[in-house]
Amino acid sequence: MESLRVGVVASFDFTRDDEVRRWVPDGVALEIRRTADAPADDNLTMVSALAAPACLTEPVRELCATGVAAIGYACTACSFVHGAERERALREAMESVGAPRALTTSGAVVTALQAVGAKRVAVVHPYSPPVARRLHTFLAGAGFGITRTTGFTLAVDEVPDVQPDEVTDLVRQSDTADADAVFVSCTGLPTYDVIAPLEAELGKPVVTANQATLWALLRAAGTKAAGPGQQLLAS
Repeated sequence: MESLRVGVVASFDFTRDDEVRRWVPDGVALEIRRTADAPADDNLTMVSALAAPACLTEPVRELCATGVAAIGYACTACSFVHGAERERALREAMESVGAPRALTTSGAVVTALQAVGAKRVAVVHPYSPPVARRLHTFLAGAGFGITRTTGFTLAVDEVPDVQPDEVTDLVRQSDTADADAVFVSCTGLPTYDVIAPLEAELGKPVVTANQATLWALLRAAGTKAAGPGQQLLAS
């Protein structure tokens, strides 16, 4: 019988349920709930709407009713777009409606990059330029140097169609000799199967949004994520 349950609030357009479940070890149940729809006219408008703490109230309450030990808001841009103060406000909002432990993807990414010893980071993302600039500001504010940023520059509705080999190609393009790690932003990108091979090829950690979220979420619940050959998970 499953004795531990953790929860994820995902954005309304999230399509990577099957992938994130791969990081969950046997004996742990993952509950996923979604936000209400948000305006998707452009990247910045959508993630700004999803950065409102109020959008988490209902899905967090639903997750709490299932008995989860911890809840993560699995949306990278939604949790960095308005800076570190809003990221903290999102966590506080989840706790205020009952989350036993709360975290966000962008907060988890900062912790994950620190855990692998990264000070200088190459970045891959699918964002529009205004959102990409805010990602740079957020990471710099957390103390990281950005060696290179490589973007897909996709429309919001194109992200679910990205394939793992496309992510692999962009990670290779983004990596620089002076980067301690490569970070792949956006929970909409498929990354589970590319992490270990890229780490072996590049000789450095590759931290991704969904990986960092599940790593931090399961740690908060007192257990460990599953992912053979992924350096972060040994931290």
